[in-house]
Amino acid sequence: MAVVTREVEYSHRDSVFEGVLAVDNASETKRPVVLVSHAWGGRDEFAIQKARDLAKLGYVAFALDLYGKGVLGSSKDENRELMAPLLEDRTMLQARMQAAVDTATAQPEADPTRVAAIGFCFGGLCVLDLARTGSSVNAVVSFHGLFAAPGNTVGRKIKARVLVLHGYDDPMATPDAMVELASEMTEAEADWQIHAYGRTLHAFTNPAADDPDFGTVYDALADKRSWRSMTDFLADSFA
Repeated sequence: MAVVTREVEYSHRDSVFEGVLAVDNASETKRPVVLVSHAWGGRDEFAIQKARDLAKLGYVAFALDLYGKGVLGSSKDENRELMAPLLEDRTMLQARMQAAVDTATAQPEADPTRVAAIGFCFGGLCVLDLARTGSSVNAVVSFHGLFAAPGNTVGRKIKARVLVLHGYDDPMATPDAMVELASEMTEAEADWQIHAYGRTLHAFTNPAADDPDFGTVYDALADKRSWRSMTDFLADSFA
């Protein structure tokens, strides 16, 4: 028995998406679901590997797709073009996130009462937006995510527990932005935590990140610490 993956096609409005589900087939019991929201380039191998890693921990993991089946960026410019429409229309982004939640929780291995979502970079913003909508998911975890509030969720209460794993020197989410996020979470009555890693930039979990001028640099220690924080947080959230 081992971790296996399968592609799951689903639709939202007029678009077709394709997620990848990972699960350890050693068990036939229903298990908690953890969605993985991809970075700005699309549902790539990095996101799928994170789903595999989560499956090894006993979760039903779903690497979701926000851009459309087969749509991936191959450069910074392409990635920006893919991400921009969703940053400009956060209502659409939030609806696509909910469609992914609905798809993942409908899988036969899934326990739909225990659901979390984690996200990396752009995906971190996406899982925060899911929480901001008042979603009933148990928890969300943002890894080096973007913090800008969507503007369409003011006054809503956040039900999900929130964990933000953040590089303090991230140029894309400054210390001031971190404080603004903390105030937003408090106002929304969220159960929230922010872990800030010193001398750490954006994309610290991605071994391929090596562009100091752009602000993206891998940090093995922050990667290890943040994953361990996530595992403890998920276990606590599903207890």
